Amino acid sequence: MSGRYRALLLAVASSGSLLFAWIGAGVVALVTLRKGNQEGLWLVLWASLPALLVTRVSGDSSALAMLLGTAVLALVLRASVSLALTAVASAAVAVVTGLGLLAFGQPMLAELASLFAQFFTALEAQTLEAGGQPLSLQPPTLGQLAGMMGTANGALSFLCLALARYWQASLYNPGGFGSEFRELQLPKALVWGLAAAAVGLAATDLAFRSWGAALLLPLTIAGFSLLHARAGFKGQSSFWMGGIYAAWLVFDAAKLGLVGLVLADTMMNFRDRWQTATPAVSGRDEAAGNNDAEEEQDVSDDNDSDDPKD
Repeated sequence: MSGRYRALLLAVASSGSLLFAWIGAGVVALVTLRKGNQEGLWLVLWASLPALLVTRVSGDSSALAMLLGTAVLALVLRASVSLALTAVASAAVAVVTGLGLLAFGQPMLAELASLFAQFFTALEAQTLEAGGQPLSLQPPTLGQLAGMMGTANGALSFLCLALARYWQASLYNPGGFGSEFRELQLPKALVWGLAAAAVGLAATDLAFRSWGAALLLPLTIAGFSLLHARAGFKGQSSFWMGGIYAAWLVFDAAKLGLVGLVLADTMMNFRDRWQTATPAVSGRDEAAGNNDAEEEQDVSDDNDSDDPKD
């Protein structure tokens, strides 16, 4: 935030790299949140040029999609001042990205599908050579790949926005983003509506499961917010949250469990339960500390009365 052209240089330089495009997206979001929509859109236009060049040369539009998705979420957050609404907007970003890939990214999707088919064929051949049973693995369709890539872009766009919001809070309101994220909570009707729509898509056809995952993005974000709130109330370390994130990345059951936790929260309101339980625990700890202090004082008095000097 030290200068307009420094932000421009950083955004343009990082947007031209698939590896560091997230930095450019974060800078764009930070400028949008702090300086306004006009400055943010000006920066997006310039940062889009190297991202377009990368798309043209490599055929990979992920850097451009992340930049534009993060910019949209930053505009939503600045206009609404609601992190919950921005989380819902991430699902829209995911769906629009997937539809855009189906409309304009057919060559890239076809290449990815071919790579998956080659990998599955080689894996099945190795299994048969080792005396195993045929795996009968089916490569993903173009629609499935578009849904998966759209979901990934929606998630990455929200992470870039969260990074920008963390930078902003660190500069002007230390600790503010943590409190804001822990308070993120979606309306109950919206939670159940998104969950029902995702289940409906998954039940319709296997090809629509990845699109259902896009609709569950806001619930996933709300689930992590709930877990961070619990860690704050219980005083748990960051190591505990690190284990949760690792389990979520590795196990599908953890992903579904997180969504189930959000559904349960709509009926049980865990934050209120933890908040009311925390003072009681603190009161018991304080009372125990006072009792220990009184016992130590009694022991000290007894020792003084038995002092040989008396």
